[in-house]
Amino acid sequence: MTDMTEIKAAARKAAFARREAAHADKTGTGAALLSSVLAGYRGVPTAGYMPIRSEIDPMPAMIEAAAHGPVGVPVIIGAGQPLRFARWEPDMKMISGAFGVQIPEHAEFFEPEIVIAPLVAFDAQGGRLGYGGGFYDRTLEGLRAKRATLAVGFAYAAQISDTLPLESTDQPLDAIVTEQKIYDFRLGTV
Repeated sequence: MTDMTEIKAAARKAAFARREAAHADKTGTGAALLSSVLAGYRGVPTAGYMPIRSEIDPMPAMIEAAAHGPVGVPVIIGAGQPLRFARWEPDMKMISGAFGVQIPEHAEFFEPEIVIAPLVAFDAQGGRLGYGGGFYDRTLEGLRAKRATLAVGFAYAAQISDTLPLESTDQPLDAIVTEQKIYDFRLGTV
């Protein structure tokens, strides 16, 4: 195990504890703030996620976005691979995918221009600490190589960290939405 691996594991452990506490406290969903960010992009292909464990729930914002254009959810193809996004609609038939995450039973893949990303921790500069598989980093790198792709982290405010152990392969977020505020790093406003 490398020093960076150990440092990231410790950061994740502390962040998971903060996220669990925020989730248990029911501090708010943040879905209205997330919807307000997405409102300026009606009809733009968007990817959300099906929340697991104590992740903040983007479903209300995804349902609203799906009324205006395509919305997808991530599908893990394999270790070391970027995510693919399957078109999702409210009340569609879902099955259990990798790590028990719900995915559409019949996947119709597309490439989003907006990606709402779950996370373990974030910093006030747009840094994101994920689960450690690198799926979102590889995915955002590939999407951004093709076209402008807006990456929006969605988290509880308690998930903020003063510093994160980031590496050159970690893709920055353009914005982060919490149940309390919107951080827009494109405008330099926090």
